[in-house]
Amino acid sequence: MGGLAATDAVARAHAPLVQRAAAILEAATGNSTAVLRDKGEPAAPGPGPSLLLERGTANNLRRDSQRGHFVLTYRDPAADAPLAALVAALTPPGMPIAADPETLSILALADRLAASEIPVLINGPTGTGKEVLSRFIHQRSPRKDKPFVAVNCAAMPEAMLEALLFGHKKGAFTGASEANQGFFRAADGGTLLLDEIAELPLVLQAKLLRALQEGEVVPIGATQPIKVDVRVIACANRDLPTEVAERRFRADLYYRLNVFPLALSPLHERVEDIAPLAFALVLRHCPPGKALPWISDAALSMLKLHGWPGNVRELENVVRRALLLADGLGEIGASHIVFDQPARLISEHGTLQAEPADARLSNIVQISEARAIMQTLDACQGNRIAAARQLGISERTLRYRLAAFRDAGLAVAGARR
Repeated sequence: MGGLAATDAVARAHAPLVQRAAAILEAATGNSTAVLRDKGEPAAPGPGPSLLLERGTANNLRRDSQRGHFVLTYRDPAADAPLAALVAALTPPGMPIAADPETLSILALADRLAASEIPVLINGPTGTGKEVLSRFIHQRSPRKDKPFVAVNCAAMPEAMLEALLFGHKKGAFTGASEANQGFFRAADGGTLLLDEIAELPLVLQAKLLRALQEGEVVPIGATQPIKVDVRVIACANRDLPTEVAERRFRADLYYRLNVFPLALSPLHERVEDIAPLAFALVLRHCPPGKALPWISDAALSMLKLHGWPGNVRELENVVRRALLLADGLGEIGASHIVFDQPARLISEHGTLQAEPADARLSNIVQISEARAIMQTLDACQGNRIAAARQLGISERTLRYRLAAFRDAGLAVAGARR
Protein backbone atom coordinates (compact mmCIF):
# COMPACT_ATOMS: atom_id res chain seq x y z
CA MET A 1 0.00 0.00 0.00
CA GLY A 2 1.32 3.40 -0.90
CA GLY A 3 0.47 6.69 0.74
CA LEU A 4 2.19 9.67 2.25
CA ALA A 5 5.54 9.70 4.05
CA ALA A 6 6.22 12.87 6.01
CA THR A 7 9.26 13.73 8.08
CA ASP A 8 8.82 14.77 11.72
CA ALA A 9 9.67 18.35 10.81
CA VAL A 10 7.01 18.61 8.12
CA ALA A 11 4.43 16.83 10.28
CA ARG A 12 4.93 19.43 13.02
CA ALA A 13 5.15 22.50 10.82
CA HIS A 14 2.34 21.65 8.42
CA ALA A 15 0.10 19.36 10.49
CA PRO A 16 -3.33 20.61 9.24
CA LEU A 17 -2.45 20.22 5.57
CA VAL A 18 -0.52 16.96 6.04
CA GLN A 19 -3.38 15.35 7.96
CA ARG A 20 -5.92 16.28 5.28
CA ALA A 21 -3.69 14.95 2.51
CA ALA A 22 -2.65 11.67 4.15
CA ALA A 23 -6.01 9.86 3.87
CA ILE A 24 -6.53 11.00 0.28
CA LEU A 25 -3.12 9.94 -0.98
CA GLU A 26 -3.23 6.58 0.77
CA ALA A 27 -6.24 5.67 -1.37
CA ALA A 28 -5.17 7.32 -4.62
CA THR A 29 -1.42 6.92 -5.12
CA GLY A 30 -1.26 3.25 -6.00
CA ASN A 31 1.76 1.37 -4.63
CA SER A 32 3.88 4.52 -4.75
CA THR A 33 4.77 6.44 -1.62
CA ALA A 34 4.74 10.22 -1.91
CA VAL A 35 7.23 12.10 0.25
CA LEU A 36 6.59 15.43 1.99
CA ARG A 37 9.45 17.53 3.39
CA ASP A 38 9.76 20.92 5.00
CA LYS A 39 11.31 23.66 2.88
CA GLY A 40 14.46 23.61 4.98
CA GLU A 41 15.09 19.87 4.54
CA PRO A 42 16.97 18.29 1.64
CA ALA A 43 14.81 16.47 -0.90
CA ALA A 44 16.36 13.02 -1.20
CA PRO A 45 15.50 11.23 -4.43
CA GLY A 46 13.19 8.25 -4.18
CA PRO A 47 10.90 6.04 -6.27
CA GLY A 48 7.83 8.16 -5.55
CA PRO A 49 7.05 11.85 -6.10
CA SER A 50 8.45 14.39 -3.63
CA LEU A 51 7.23 17.80 -2.51
CA LEU A 52 8.66 20.53 -0.26
CA LEU A 53 6.23 22.59 1.83
CA GLU A 54 6.57 26.11 3.12
CA ARG A 55 4.19 28.64 4.69
CA GLY A 56 4.06 32.05 3.05
CA THR A 57 1.95 35.09 2.35
CA ALA A 58 0.90 33.88 -1.11
CA ASN A 59 0.06 30.58 -2.80
CA ASN A 60 2.48 29.14 -5.32
CA LEU A 61 3.36 25.77 -6.84
CA ARG A 62 6.60 25.38 -8.74
CA ARG A 63 8.50 22.50 -10.27
CA ASP A 64 12.19 22.08 -9.51
CA SER A 65 13.23 20.18 -12.61
CA GLN A 66 16.86 19.87 -11.55
CA ARG A 67 16.05 18.17 -8.25
CA GLY A 68 12.94 16.39 -9.49
CA HIS A 69 10.41 17.66 -6.95
CA PHE A 70 7.70 20.27 -6.42
CA VAL A 71 7.72 23.19 -3.99
CA LEU A 72 4.35 24.26 -2.58
CA THR A 73 4.03 27.60 -0.81
CA TYR A 74 0.65 28.18 0.82
CA ARG A 75 -1.07 30.77 2.94
CA ASP A 76 -4.06 29.00 4.52
CA PRO A 77 -3.77 25.28 5.39
CA ALA A 78 -7.57 25.00 5.64
CA ALA A 79 -8.24 26.31 2.10
CA ASP A 80 -9.19 23.99 -0.75
CA ALA A 81 -6.56 25.14 -3.24
CA PRO A 82 -3.36 24.14 -1.34
CA LEU A 83 -4.74 20.66 -0.67
CA ALA A 84 -5.79 20.31 -4.31
CA ALA A 85 -2.34 21.40 -5.55
CA LEU A 86 -0.63 19.00 -3.13
CA VAL A 87 -2.78 16.04 -4.23
CA ALA A 88 -2.21 16.84 -7.91
CA ALA A 89 1.55 17.17 -7.50
CA LEU A 90 1.98 13.97 -5.50
CA THR A 91 -0.31 11.63 -7.45
CA PRO A 92 1.88 9.51 -9.76
CA PRO A 93 1.21 9.78 -13.52
CA GLY A 94 -1.60 7.53 -14.65
CA MET A 95 -3.15 7.17 -11.20
CA PRO A 96 -6.63 8.59 -10.48
CA ILE A 97 -6.78 12.17 -9.20
CA ALA A 98 -9.29 12.10 -6.39
CA ALA A 99 -10.29 13.91 -3.21
CA ASP A 100 -14.06 13.43 -3.11
CA PRO A 101 -15.19 10.82 -0.54
CA GLU A 102 -17.37 9.09 -3.14
CA THR A 103 -14.46 8.66 -5.55
CA LEU A 104 -12.10 7.58 -2.76
CA SER A 105 -14.59 4.91 -1.68
CA ILE A 106 -14.69 3.58 -5.25
CA LEU A 107 -10.88 3.48 -5.33
CA ALA A 108 -10.91 1.54 -2.05
CA LEU A 109 -13.31 -1.00 -3.57
CA ALA A 110 -11.24 -1.18 -6.75
CA ASP A 111 -8.10 -1.79 -4.70
CA ARG A 112 -9.71 -4.79 -2.99
CA LEU A 113 -11.11 -6.00 -6.29
CA ALA A 114 -7.71 -5.80 -7.99
CA ALA A 115 -6.35 -8.78 -6.06
CA SER A 116 -9.07 -11.06 -7.48
CA GLU A 117 -9.45 -12.53 -10.96
CA ILE A 118 -13.14 -11.81 -11.48
CA PRO A 119 -14.30 -9.66 -14.41
CA VAL A 120 -15.09 -6.02 -13.70
CA LEU A 121 -17.81 -3.87 -15.25
CA ILE A 122 -17.34 -0.10 -14.90
CA ASN A 123 -20.35 2.07 -15.65
CA GLY A 124 -20.41 5.82 -16.04
CA PRO A 125 -20.94 8.68 -18.48
CA THR A 126 -18.34 9.45 -21.13
CA GLY A 127 -15.34 11.33 -19.81
CA THR A 128 -15.60 10.33 -16.15
CA GLY A 129 -12.32 8.38 -16.03
CA LYS A 130 -13.31 4.75 -16.62
CA GLU A 131 -10.06 3.90 -18.41
CA VAL A 132 -8.01 5.55 -15.65
CA LEU A 133 -9.86 3.43 -13.06
CA SER A 134 -9.20 0.33 -15.20
CA ARG A 135 -5.47 1.07 -15.25
CA PHE A 136 -5.59 1.61 -11.48
CA ILE A 137 -7.07 -1.88 -11.03
CA HIS A 138 -4.40 -3.37 -13.30
CA GLN A 139 -1.58 -1.57 -11.48
CA ARG A 140 -2.81 -2.79 -8.09
CA SER A 141 -3.24 -6.40 -9.29
CA PRO A 142 -0.77 -9.31 -9.45
CA ARG A 143 -0.82 -8.76 -13.24
CA LYS A 144 0.75 -5.30 -13.03
CA ASP A 145 3.99 -6.42 -14.73
CA LYS A 146 2.09 -7.94 -17.66
CA PRO A 147 0.43 -6.09 -20.58
CA PHE A 148 -2.50 -3.74 -20.21
CA VAL A 149 -4.33 -3.57 -23.55
CA ALA A 150 -7.14 -1.04 -24.03
CA VAL A 151 -9.61 -1.56 -26.87
CA ASN A 152 -12.38 0.88 -27.80
CA CYS A 153 -15.10 -1.30 -29.31
CA ALA A 154 -16.81 1.72 -30.91
CA ALA A 155 -13.66 2.92 -32.67
CA MET A 156 -12.94 -0.24 -34.68
CA PRO A 157 -14.61 -1.18 -37.99
CA GLU A 158 -17.26 -3.83 -37.32
CA ALA A 159 -15.94 -6.03 -40.13
CA MET A 160 -12.50 -6.12 -38.49
CA LEU A 161 -13.55 -6.53 -34.86
CA GLU A 162 -13.38 -10.32 -34.72
CA ALA A 163 -9.93 -10.44 -36.31
CA LEU A 164 -8.67 -7.64 -34.08
CA LEU A 165 -9.98 -9.23 -30.90
CA PHE A 166 -9.28 -12.92 -31.51
CA GLY A 167 -6.59 -12.82 -34.20
CA HIS A 168 -6.40 -14.50 -37.61
CA LYS A 169 -4.24 -16.87 -39.59
CA LYS A 170 -2.33 -15.81 -42.68
CA GLY A 171 -4.61 -15.99 -45.71
CA ALA A 172 -7.76 -16.35 -43.59
CA PHE A 173 -9.46 -13.61 -45.62
CA THR A 174 -8.68 -11.21 -48.43
CA GLY A 175 -5.87 -8.91 -47.34
CA ALA A 176 -4.63 -11.17 -44.52
CA SER A 177 -1.08 -11.32 -45.84
CA GLU A 178 0.29 -12.01 -42.38
CA ALA A 179 -1.02 -13.70 -39.24
CA ASN A 180 -2.13 -11.51 -36.33
CA GLN A 181 -2.42 -12.61 -32.71
CA GLY A 182 -5.29 -10.25 -31.79
CA PHE A 183 -5.85 -8.22 -28.64
CA PHE A 184 -6.73 -11.18 -26.41
CA ARG A 185 -3.42 -12.91 -27.04
CA ALA A 186 -1.56 -9.58 -26.87
CA ALA A 187 -2.93 -9.17 -23.32
CA ASP A 188 -2.04 -12.75 -22.29
CA GLY A 189 -1.09 -12.78 -18.61
CA GLY A 190 -2.35 -9.22 -18.17
CA THR A 191 -5.53 -7.17 -18.46
CA LEU A 192 -7.76 -6.45 -21.45
CA LEU A 193 -9.97 -3.36 -21.27
CA LEU A 194 -13.01 -3.47 -23.53
CA ASP A 195 -14.29 0.11 -23.57
CA GLU A 196 -17.79 0.96 -24.84
CA ILE A 197 -18.66 -2.73 -24.81
CA ALA A 198 -22.31 -1.96 -25.56
CA GLU A 199 -21.19 -1.25 -29.14
CA LEU A 200 -20.04 -4.85 -29.65
CA PRO A 201 -22.22 -6.68 -32.24
CA LEU A 202 -24.35 -9.55 -30.93
CA VAL A 203 -22.41 -12.17 -32.92
CA LEU A 204 -19.15 -11.12 -31.32
CA GLN A 205 -20.78 -10.95 -27.91
CA ALA A 206 -21.31 -14.73 -28.14
CA LYS A 207 -17.66 -15.29 -29.02
CA LEU A 208 -16.54 -13.00 -26.23
CA LEU A 209 -18.69 -14.97 -23.78
CA ARG A 210 -16.98 -18.19 -24.86
CA ALA A 211 -13.55 -16.61 -24.47
CA LEU A 212 -14.46 -15.54 -20.93
CA GLN A 213 -15.97 -18.90 -19.96
CA GLU A 214 -13.38 -21.21 -21.53
CA GLY A 215 -10.29 -19.02 -21.36
CA GLU A 216 -9.53 -19.63 -25.01
CA VAL A 217 -9.90 -17.98 -28.43
CA VAL A 218 -10.18 -19.35 -31.95
CA PRO A 219 -8.44 -17.08 -34.49
CA ILE A 220 -10.15 -16.63 -37.86
CA GLY A 221 -8.93 -19.40 -40.16
CA ALA A 222 -7.82 -21.65 -37.28
CA THR A 223 -9.42 -24.96 -36.30
CA GLN A 224 -8.00 -25.30 -32.79
CA PRO A 225 -8.60 -22.99 -29.82
CA ILE A 226 -5.67 -21.25 -28.15
CA LYS A 227 -5.58 -20.86 -24.38
CA VAL A 228 -5.30 -17.31 -23.01
CA ASP A 229 -4.95 -16.01 -19.48
CA VAL A 230 -6.61 -12.59 -19.53
CA ARG A 231 -8.42 -10.54 -16.91
CA VAL A 232 -11.20 -8.60 -18.68
CA ILE A 233 -12.44 -5.19 -17.57
CA ALA A 234 -15.44 -3.87 -19.49
CA CYS A 235 -16.66 -0.27 -19.55
CA ALA A 236 -20.06 1.02 -20.62
CA ASN A 237 -21.50 4.51 -20.92
CA ARG A 238 -24.96 3.15 -21.73
CA ASP A 239 -27.30 1.40 -19.32
CA LEU A 240 -26.62 -2.30 -19.98
CA PRO A 241 -29.79 -3.63 -18.26
CA THR A 242 -31.79 -1.49 -20.70
CA GLU A 243 -29.67 -2.80 -23.59
CA VAL A 244 -30.39 -6.36 -22.39
CA ALA A 245 -34.13 -5.66 -22.09
CA GLU A 246 -34.19 -4.31 -25.65
CA ARG A 247 -32.14 -7.30 -26.88
CA ARG A 248 -29.16 -5.28 -28.02
CA PHE A 249 -26.88 -6.94 -25.46
CA ARG A 250 -26.78 -10.60 -24.47
CA ALA A 251 -28.11 -11.29 -20.99
CA ASP A 252 -25.66 -14.15 -20.39
CA LEU A 253 -22.68 -11.92 -21.27
CA TYR A 254 -24.01 -9.13 -19.06
CA TYR A 255 -24.28 -11.43 -16.05
CA ARG A 256 -20.84 -12.85 -16.78
CA LEU A 257 -19.34 -9.35 -16.71
CA ASN A 258 -21.46 -7.92 -13.91
CA VAL A 259 -19.86 -9.92 -11.10
CA PHE A 260 -18.58 -6.78 -9.39
CA PRO A 261 -19.87 -3.56 -10.95
CA LEU A 262 -18.32 -0.17 -10.24
CA ALA A 263 -20.04 3.10 -11.12
CA LEU A 264 -18.40 6.48 -11.70
CA SER A 265 -20.67 9.46 -11.14
CA PRO A 266 -20.71 12.55 -13.35
CA LEU A 267 -18.09 15.14 -12.40
CA HIS A 268 -20.63 17.65 -11.06
CA GLU A 269 -21.61 15.10 -8.40
CA ARG A 270 -17.97 14.72 -7.29
CA VAL A 271 -17.36 18.35 -6.39
CA GLU A 272 -14.23 17.78 -4.30
CA ASP A 273 -12.49 16.11 -7.26
CA ILE A 274 -12.74 19.25 -9.40
CA ALA A 275 -9.99 21.34 -7.79
CA PRO A 276 -7.27 18.62 -7.71
CA LEU A 277 -8.20 17.58 -11.25
CA ALA A 278 -7.86 21.20 -12.39
CA PHE A 279 -4.40 21.51 -10.80
CA ALA A 280 -3.36 18.16 -12.29
CA LEU A 281 -4.40 19.37 -15.74
CA VAL A 282 -2.37 22.56 -15.21
CA LEU A 283 0.65 20.37 -14.45
CA ARG A 284 -0.01 18.27 -17.54
CA HIS A 285 -0.54 21.08 -20.02
CA CYS A 286 1.63 23.95 -18.79
CA PRO A 287 4.52 24.16 -21.30
CA PRO A 288 7.89 22.91 -20.00
CA GLY A 289 10.06 25.68 -18.60
CA LYS A 290 7.13 27.98 -17.83
CA ALA A 291 6.05 28.91 -14.32
CA LEU A 292 2.98 27.02 -13.11
CA PRO A 293 0.04 29.40 -12.66
CA TRP A 294 -1.98 29.17 -9.46
CA ILE A 295 -5.76 28.71 -9.74
CA SER A 296 -7.49 31.46 -7.75
CA ASP A 297 -10.30 30.80 -5.30
CA ALA A 298 -12.72 32.68 -7.57
CA ALA A 299 -11.78 30.50 -10.53
CA LEU A 300 -12.18 27.33 -8.44
CA SER A 301 -15.63 28.51 -7.34
CA MET A 302 -16.66 28.92 -10.97
CA LEU A 303 -15.39 25.42 -11.77
CA LYS A 304 -17.34 23.93 -8.87
CA LEU A 305 -20.53 25.68 -9.94
CA HIS A 306 -20.46 24.47 -13.54
CA GLY A 307 -22.62 21.49 -14.58
CA TRP A 308 -19.84 19.69 -16.58
CA PRO A 309 -21.92 17.93 -19.24
CA GLY A 310 -18.62 16.83 -20.82
CA ASN A 311 -17.15 15.70 -17.46
CA VAL A 312 -13.33 15.55 -17.16
CA ARG A 313 -12.79 15.98 -20.90
CA GLU A 314 -14.65 19.28 -20.76
CA LEU A 315 -12.65 20.31 -17.69
CA GLU A 316 -9.47 19.62 -19.65
CA ASN A 317 -10.66 21.93 -22.43
CA VAL A 318 -11.44 24.68 -19.91
CA VAL A 319 -8.03 24.39 -18.21
CA ARG A 320 -6.10 24.43 -21.50
CA ARG A 321 -8.07 27.50 -22.55
CA ALA A 322 -7.37 29.19 -19.20
CA LEU A 323 -3.63 28.49 -19.50
CA LEU A 324 -3.61 30.28 -22.83
CA LEU A 325 -5.60 33.26 -21.56
CA ALA A 326 -3.56 33.59 -18.36
CA ASP A 327 -0.19 33.14 -20.08
CA GLY A 328 2.48 35.10 -18.22
CA LEU A 329 0.15 36.33 -15.44
CA GLY A 330 1.06 33.77 -12.78
CA GLU A 331 -2.55 33.10 -11.81
CA ILE A 332 -5.68 31.71 -13.44
CA GLY A 333 -8.49 34.01 -12.43
CA ALA A 334 -12.24 33.92 -12.89
CA SER A 335 -11.96 35.92 -16.13
CA HIS A 336 -9.83 33.15 -17.65
CA ILE A 337 -12.48 30.45 -17.13
CA VAL A 338 -14.41 30.03 -20.37
CA PHE A 339 -16.78 27.08 -20.54
CA ASP A 340 -17.58 25.01 -23.60
CA GLN A 341 -21.29 25.52 -22.94
CA PRO A 342 -21.60 28.56 -20.68
CA ALA A 343 -24.70 29.14 -18.57
CA ARG A 344 -25.05 32.41 -16.70
CA LEU A 345 -26.93 31.47 -13.56
CA ILE A 346 -27.05 34.83 -11.85
CA SER A 347 -28.73 37.98 -13.14
CA GLU A 348 -27.32 41.46 -12.55
CA HIS A 349 -29.74 41.80 -9.61
CA GLY A 350 -28.27 38.77 -7.76
CA THR A 351 -31.18 36.44 -8.55
CA LEU A 352 -31.48 33.36 -10.74
CA GLN A 353 -31.93 34.04 -14.44
CA ALA A 354 -35.50 33.48 -15.58
CA GLU A 355 -34.23 31.97 -18.84
CA PRO A 356 -30.68 31.19 -20.00
CA ALA A 357 -29.24 33.60 -22.53
CA ASP A 358 -27.84 30.59 -24.37
CA ALA A 359 -30.74 28.16 -24.78
CA ARG A 360 -28.67 24.99 -25.10
CA LEU A 361 -30.04 21.98 -23.27
CA SER A 362 -27.12 21.87 -20.80
CA ASN A 363 -27.71 25.52 -19.84
CA ILE A 364 -31.43 25.00 -19.36
CA VAL A 365 -30.75 21.94 -17.19
CA GLN A 366 -28.18 23.81 -15.10
CA ILE A 367 -30.48 26.76 -14.36
CA SER A 368 -33.43 24.44 -13.74
CA GLU A 369 -31.31 22.49 -11.25
CA ALA A 370 -30.34 25.68 -9.41
CA ARG A 371 -33.95 26.84 -9.32
CA ALA A 372 -35.15 23.45 -8.02
CA ILE A 373 -32.54 23.49 -5.25
CA MET A 374 -33.47 26.99 -4.12
CA GLN A 375 -37.22 26.31 -4.22
CA THR A 376 -36.89 23.01 -2.34
CA LEU A 377 -34.66 24.57 0.31
CA ASP A 378 -37.20 27.35 0.76
CA ALA A 379 -40.06 24.83 1.06
CA CYS A 380 -38.06 22.93 3.71
CA GLN A 381 -37.54 26.21 5.62
CA GLY A 382 -33.79 26.06 5.14
CA ASN A 383 -33.37 22.51 6.44
CA ARG A 384 -30.53 21.06 4.32
CA ILE A 385 -31.06 17.43 5.34
CA ALA A 386 -34.76 17.53 4.48
CA ALA A 387 -34.09 19.38 1.21
CA ALA A 388 -31.37 16.94 0.17
CA ARG A 389 -33.65 13.99 0.91
CA GLN A 390 -36.45 15.51 -1.14
CA LEU A 391 -34.07 16.30 -4.03
CA GLY A 392 -32.57 12.81 -3.98
CA ILE A 393 -28.99 14.03 -3.46
CA SER A 394 -26.58 13.82 -0.55
CA GLU A 395 -26.44 16.61 2.02
CA ARG A 396 -22.76 17.06 1.12
CA THR A 397 -23.62 17.65 -2.55
CA LEU A 398 -26.29 20.16 -1.55
CA ARG A 399 -23.83 21.97 0.71
CA TYR A 400 -21.35 22.37 -2.13
CA ARG A 401 -24.06 23.55 -4.50
CA LEU A 402 -25.11 26.26 -2.06
CA ALA A 403 -21.51 27.34 -1.48
CA ALA A 404 -21.03 27.64 -5.23
CA PHE A 405 -24.22 29.72 -5.54
CA ARG A 406 -22.94 32.11 -2.87
CA ASP A 407 -19.54 32.40 -4.57
CA ALA A 408 -21.32 33.22 -7.83
CA GLY A 409 -23.17 36.08 -6.14
CA LEU A 410 -26.56 34.48 -5.56
CA ALA A 411 -28.27 35.47 -2.33
CA VAL A 412 -28.83 32.21 -0.42
CA ALA A 413 -30.98 32.33 2.69
CA GLY A 414 -29.33 30.95 5.82
CA ALA A 415 -29.60 27.20 5.57
CA ARG A 416 -29.64 25.00 8.63
CA ARG A 417 -29.32 21.31 9.23
